[in-house]
Amino acid sequence: MPTRPLRIAPSILSADFARLGDEVKAIVDAGADYIHVDVMDGHFVPNISFGAPVMQSVRGVTDKIFDVHLMIAPVDPYLADFANAGADIITVHAEAGPHLHRSLQAIRAMGKKAGVALNPATPVAAIQHVIDDCDLVLVMSVNPGFGGQSFIPESLNKISQARALIGGRAIDLEVDGGVSAENARAIVAAGANVLVAGSAIYAGNDAATYAGRIKAIRDAATGLLV
Repeated sequence: MPTRPLRIAPSILSADFARLGDEVKAIVDAGADYIHVDVMDGHFVPNISFGAPVMQSVRGVTDKIFDVHLMIAPVDPYLADFANAGADIITVHAEAGPHLHRSLQAIRAMGKKAGVALNPATPVAAIQHVIDDCDLVLVMSVNPGFGGQSFIPESLNKISQARALIGGRAIDLEVDGGVSAENARAIVAAGANVLVAGSAIYAGNDAATYAGRIKAIRDAATGLLV
């Protein structure tokens, strides 16, 4: 079990973009811990989402942590843009550039927390030699690019491996992809402490449902629901 605090991080990729500011306010009011920002470039992943200006437009809505997941390559030229737009955590993919260590150093030099994401086929060993330069490790439990995908069961083994590598370090272990109240307990039992959920929270885009959905994931993750 993780020793770091449990965090629920709704992904605004599933929000209603016609009223994005209101959607961010709604999940904050509903109990979100982090705001997860999925940035896609149509190159590293087969989808395009939005860039730093859109994120900056809603940065003033809340002082919650903006947890920014950059699914773009090359990633280094855009780190400063997202740092300046208000990111608190910037996560890059181990597969998205030739010099992961340099990317992590650059993020920290900007005063931000540095994360590294692992695609389903990328082994945990890929980050063994940069683990001390990380503040967050993100295990992708679906192939990145689209919301609404099903959780890959093998991800539980990978989460356990990542937890073992992290050990006692002050590093968050995040999981993104197919997270729901049905599997939150198993994900946390494997070692994760930050759960990203998109459609499981935002489906239907009815703000009246968000608090109940966040609570269901949190309760399941903490063993209050079985």
